[in-house]
Amino acid sequence: MLPTVDVVIPCYCYGRFLRECVQSMLEQADVAVRVLIIDDASPDGSGEIARDIALGDPRVTTLVHASNRGHIATYNEGMDWAEADCFLLLSADDYLLPGALARAAGHIAADGAIAFCFGNAQLLDIDGHATPIRPLPKARADTVLEGIRFIELSGASNIVPTPTAVVRTAMQKAAGHYRPELHHSGDMEMWLRLAALGRVAFVNADQAVYRRHAANMSLWTADAALPELRQREAAIEAFILNCKAAAARSHAVQLRFDRALGQEALRMAHIAFNAGEMAACQEITAYARQIDPGIEWSLPFLKLSTKRAIGPTAWRRLASARRMMSPRHP
Repeated sequence: MLPTVDVVIPCYCYGRFLRECVQSMLEQADVAVRVLIIDDASPDGSGEIARDIALGDPRVTTLVHASNRGHIATYNEGMDWAEADCFLLLSADDYLLPGALARAAGHIAADGAIAFCFGNAQLLDIDGHATPIRPLPKARADTVLEGIRFIELSGASNIVPTPTAVVRTAMQKAAGHYRPELHHSGDMEMWLRLAALGRVAFVNADQAVYRRHAANMSLWTADAALPELRQREAAIEAFILNCKAAAARSHAVQLRFDRALGQEALRMAHIAFNAGEMAACQEITAYARQIDPGIEWSLPFLKLSTKRAIGPTAWRRLASARRMMSPRHP
């Protein structure tokens, strides 16, 4: 018997991408697929496109909201619908690559302790150029990680390309719903929560295409950096507070998260400095020190302190002079 996979496709104003997304599900080999499209009251006619797709294939069901409920409520609604062996949430503007579901479902079927599986992806920009996303760049083959190891690798970032994340449905039900307060870090917290319940499989193959376009492009800005860091902090706090696994609630894990979040904040502070956003640089640096006071003794912190003491103009001149003196410079 083929492994079964329920795919929920939340859609808001992505009707133009919907057919490609659904077709990538229906063409998956060696799995039995059901698809639920949930249109969240899109004003662009996405609901009608979804209904038309469903008329063409009995494996597709459509649900159209009368009013917009938001993405978290839509995700949770889809989670409640799922009942197959495996479960996937896939945004309507993304799509799977051939064999993705069979590869992921194969790992989940082979090891009853695996909570979810993820893999490599491709980031497709508005010009049609694809950039590889390699969440485990040192991996040379498929691998299975203990949950605590995945948590350590994740640190203060979401390392999972969301369209590649295929979850054991029973584990998803056990983990529970997405948290409504985590508008921008719900995925990150969910992967941590699932990893506390079991192992995590990694497929060293391109599993999905994540489409970056004008409607979803998340470019770095100084104003957005601190809110993003605080959303990650909230995800970590929710995970540690609510997770029942003793290992995930240990003092050592908390320290690792604090250190990782501080390092990520410091990275963003460097970006702010290089962009000439001095006020943002100072604010983000203060946040890094608050999260991890010991970061003051790190090399990146000392380098940033030097850069700030010299000032952006003098630092750019110094950096330019160093490049000119480099043996590689022509």
